[in-house]
Amino acid sequence: MHSSPPAGLAGKAHSQQPCREETLGEEAFSAIDRMWEAASAKFTGGFSPMALTLAYLDWAIHLAAAPGKQIELANKAARKAARLGGQAVSGLFQPDADPCITPLPGDRRFAAPEWSTQPFSFMSQAFLLNQQWWHNVTHEVPGVDRHHEEVVSFIARQLLDIFSPSNNPLTNPEVIERVRKTGGANFIEGWRNWVEDLQQQLGGQPPVGAERFVVGRDMAVTPGKVVFRNHLIELIQYEPSTPTVRAEPILIVPAWIMKYYILDLSPENSLIRYLVGEGYTVFCISWRNPDANDRDLSLEDYRQSGLMAALDAVAGIRPGSKVHAAGYCLGGTLLAIAAAAMARDGDERLASLTFLAAQTDFSEPGELALFIDASQLRFLDSMMWNRGYLSADQMAAAFQLLRSNDLIWSRLVHDYLMGERSPMFDLMAWNADSTRMPYRMHAEYLRSLYLDNDLASGRFMVEGRPAALQNIRTPIFGVATEADHVAPWRSVHKLHLLTDSDLTFVLTSGGHNAGIVSEPGHSGRHYRIMLKKHGDVCLGPDEWFAMARLREGSWWTAWVEWLDAQSSPEKVEPPAIGGAGSRFEPLCEAPGTYVLQR
Repeated sequence: MHSSPPAGLAGKAHSQQPCREETLGEEAFSAIDRMWEAASAKFTGGFSPMALTLAYLDWAIHLAAAPGKQIELANKAARKAARLGGQAVSGLFQPDADPCITPLPGDRRFAAPEWSTQPFSFMSQAFLLNQQWWHNVTHEVPGVDRHHEEVVSFIARQLLDIFSPSNNPLTNPEVIERVRKTGGANFIEGWRNWVEDLQQQLGGQPPVGAERFVVGRDMAVTPGKVVFRNHLIELIQYEPSTPTVRAEPILIVPAWIMKYYILDLSPENSLIRYLVGEGYTVFCISWRNPDANDRDLSLEDYRQSGLMAALDAVAGIRPGSKVHAAGYCLGGTLLAIAAAAMARDGDERLASLTFLAAQTDFSEPGELALFIDASQLRFLDSMMWNRGYLSADQMAAAFQLLRSNDLIWSRLVHDYLMGERSPMFDLMAWNADSTRMPYRMHAEYLRSLYLDNDLASGRFMVEGRPAALQNIRTPIFGVATEADHVAPWRSVHKLHLLTDSDLTFVLTSGGHNAGIVSEPGHSGRHYRIMLKKHGDVCLGPDEWFAMARLREGSWWTAWVEWLDAQSSPEKVEPPAIGGAGSRFEPLCEAPGTYVLQR
């Protein structure tokens, strides 16, 4: 005989079944959206058409409703046409007359002497005036959202660059001269270059010439051994090259968006080799290249199983010694998060912190913000959800668009129209050795840091509690680069507003990578440096720039001087690789195995 359950429980049990079915139905409907967005991304290059449409409509509607702006643009167009006409007439009588407009700094498309002759001078100046006018068209339209303004301006710039006279063999005097000298053989060589590049790309192979730069043979050759490994990292300890070393070791945390050996390129420009030669015991994390099986790795996994696991290993090899921690790019952001959590919890193992081109405030992240809004993040999220990761080629395409003149069009002209191969060098070969980003971690990173700016706002949670940068009291050395498109120096400078520590800030020449890889003896290098003590007044970036001391040479020397000041005065014997009697026995020779993953 079966008894009936109480009415309340029976009703509850009965009501739960539709809820489970409803949840499964919602997940199925959501999966349909995900699959549709992921499929659409294949045809849009990863750009959200909804985000682009919203930006365009915002700009177009506000421009249509702004008669004053329209009159201003018409006036500017008439004045520019008059300037161009006057320049054309004066050029007939004075071939060496000054141009009516010059390219923006860094724009080298029209730098060759051939562009100063007619009719090429007229065409280049007409293009530049048109480019300047479209900048006016897409900026300062009353009522347009700032992000939408930047997106529309970026798209307009990309479209204009397609029609630059430098990209057309019939209007580029350098190409025409090359044809005259070679009898057109440059086009044959250019065709061969294009076919060769296409074959390499379709075959998933590195670019032509990269085979001359082999990891472990030509790059990443500083002697060392892997002394710790888990699923996410290998930890490399480098062999000493001096009879004594500083008591405090250095732990380097590179970004997982790049292979670590950007800091250990060729022997002559290896930052790791330089630090070892200055008497430091150096450890460096080498990140795993994730695949679809790693889709659920989180940002917290990168902190715990990555940075903190490496710090624990260093502490096991050098017990009792504090650690100089240095983070590069995303590795610096992760280091800031970890240091804030350590300061909150009373963990005092860090002797100093160094941030290399690393952002902690993402309110002004530069041109990368073009790809960051709710619609675009949803699109990226669906792409990664479908594959389990963000592929290397998708990231590379975004970075190339940000510098399309240098990375796309100049290569088209040089390699395919001029028929000459761009020379391969170590930094370029490293740049082609890209990595993937796991779905969950990258989604968390983009939303929490870029979109919501939780770290700078004190909302970023570590183990259920806020990790506030203001709790950090460890001395800090921050480095930014003048021409950084990934972490603009004014954004990196905001570190002054987020910490109460003594902060030595450096602004060096170069870009995000070349500015960091700036070895002593590299010609044309300079940097600015200034110390802000705990109680000093904060300066804005422009004030800081005007007041900071300008020095010639490499910032590496200034960093080592600063590290020496933060270290114990006495030197000690170099520790054994893996530590004498510790559980961190060497596993293999540097550069390890993770760096070789494709």
